[in-house]
Amino acid sequence: MKTFGHFIAGKWVKSDSRKTFESTNPADPKEVLGKFQLGTEKDVQKAITAAENAFIKWREVPAPKRGELILKAAQLLKREKERLAKLMVKEMGKVLKEARGDVQEAIDIAEYMAGEGRRLFGHTTPSELRDKFAMTIRIPLGVCGLITPWNFPIAIPAWKIFPALICGNTVILKPSSDTPLMALEFMKILDKAGFPKGTVNCVTGSGSVAGKELIENKRVKAISFTGSKETGEFIAGNAGIKKIGLELGGKNPIIVMDDADLNLALEGVIWGAFGTTGQRCTAASRVIIHEKVKKQFEEMLVSKAKKLRLGSGLKESTDVGPLINEAAVKKSEYYCGIGVKEKAKLLIGGKRARMNGCFFEPTIFTDVKPGMRIAQEEIFGPVVSLISVKNINEAIKVANNIEYGLSSSIYTNNVRNAFLAMQKINAGITYVNSSTIGSEVHLPFGGTKGTGNGTREAGIEGINEFSETKTLYIDYSGKLQKAQIDEVKVD
Repeated sequence: MKTFGHFIAGKWVKSDSRKTFESTNPADPKEVLGKFQLGTEKDVQKAITAAENAFIKWREVPAPKRGELILKAAQLLKREKERLAKLMVKEMGKVLKEARGDVQEAIDIAEYMAGEGRRLFGHTTPSELRDKFAMTIRIPLGVCGLITPWNFPIAIPAWKIFPALICGNTVILKPSSDTPLMALEFMKILDKAGFPKGTVNCVTGSGSVAGKELIENKRVKAISFTGSKETGEFIAGNAGIKKIGLELGGKNPIIVMDDADLNLALEGVIWGAFGTTGQRCTAASRVIIHEKVKKQFEEMLVSKAKKLRLGSGLKESTDVGPLINEAAVKKSEYYCGIGVKEKAKLLIGGKRARMNGCFFEPTIFTDVKPGMRIAQEEIFGPVVSLISVKNINEAIKVANNIEYGLSSSIYTNNVRNAFLAMQKINAGITYVNSSTIGSEVHLPFGGTKGTGNGTREAGIEGINEFSETKTLYIDYSGKLQKAQIDEVKVD
C-alpha cells in the first residue's frame, strides 16, 4: 500500500507525528487507496513558513506571468481528466460523468482566472482637486489557508487556489480526510505546471488539529472554508483579524407551480435531489409543490426514482453512487427516522440499500410541513421532502422559511411567478426552469443568511475574496493640497 506525504516547499515530506490514516473506497470500504500523513501543528507551521518565503518573490511576478502557469495547469488537467475522474470515483464515490464534470470545473476556473491575470481591474475616478490623480489597485493578502470538503475534491480546491494565486498570494490547502488522494494528485499537477516551491502547499490530517492551526495562526492572512455551519461559526470566532470566506451549505428549494412543465420539473428534481447522492451544498432537498399538481407530480417522481440504479460510479449504467462514508449513511437513516416520527409520509426509500458499500436508497417524503426537521436541517443525502402550497406567495414564504440561503429554483411558465421568485427568494442563486445545481465559474457563487458571511467565490468576486483594495493618490500640482479644506474656484 502506498504512503503519501505532505507537499511542503515543493517536497513530499512525512508528518511530524509519524502517524498516518487511510482513505477508502465508499463503494467498497475494504479497498484502501493509500495511507496519508496525519498532520500536526508543526507541519502546518512549516507549510506557513514555506508559503511566507515564497510570497516574497511570487507577489512580484507580473500577474500575466502568473496566469501563464495557471493556464499550463489547466492544460495538464485536461490531459489527466479521465484518469483523475476515475480516481475520484474510487475515493469520493460520485458517478463517472459527474467526476468528469468535477475535473472540468477545475479546468474552467483555471482558464478563467488565468485570463484575470491580464485584468485584475481597479478603478480610476476624478479627484476633487486640480492636478491630482486617483485610482485603486488590487494587492495580495499573503498566506491563504484553504480548507475544502470531500464532495468536490478537485473543483472546490481549484475554486480557491487559482484566484488566490492569480492575485499574488501563496496557499496552504487542508483537504478533507475523506479525499486526501485527490488533493495530492492536484498538487502533482500544480508542481508539474511549474509553480515556484512553497507557492502551493498541502497538509493532510484532521480539521481539529491541522485545520485549527491554519485558522488560528496569525501568520495566515486569509481563510477560505467550505463545509458545515458549525465549523464556519468556529472559524468566525477564532480566526482573529484576517480575511475570511465561508460557504456553509444549504437547504435548497425547488418551487413547482401548477403552470409548470412537469416533465421538465421532474428532471430538475431528480437531478437536484439525487445527483451526487444528494451530497451537494446546492442539492434540492425541498420540493415546494402547488397543491393542484401535487398528486400527479408525486406519482411521476416516485416512478422515476424507482428506476434509479445504485452502484459503483465506474459503471456507466449507475445513476446514484454511494454516500461518502458510514457516518453519512447513519445520518441519512437518522433523519428518515425523524421524518417518520414527525408524521411525514414516506413514499419510497428511507433505508440503507441491501448491497456492499455505503449505499442509501433514494428517499421521498410527502405531506411534509415547513417546520419539520427534515424540511429545516441539512441531511446531505438522497432525501427529498415535498411540501404543498396554495399559491406563489405561500411558496416563496416557505422557500424563505429556513436558516440557509444558497440556491433556489422555480419551475413556471408564468413570467410574473418567475420574477416574483427572482425578486423575493432570499438566496444567493435563483434558477428559473432549471435545477438548483449547476453553477458556472464566471459567475459569483455563494449565499445569504446561514450559508455564509457575505463572500462569494468564482467570477470577479473570487478576485475580491483573495485580494485587498488599495487606493492611490498622485498629486502633481507642486504644492500641498488639502482635500475637503482647500476651496477649488471655478474660473
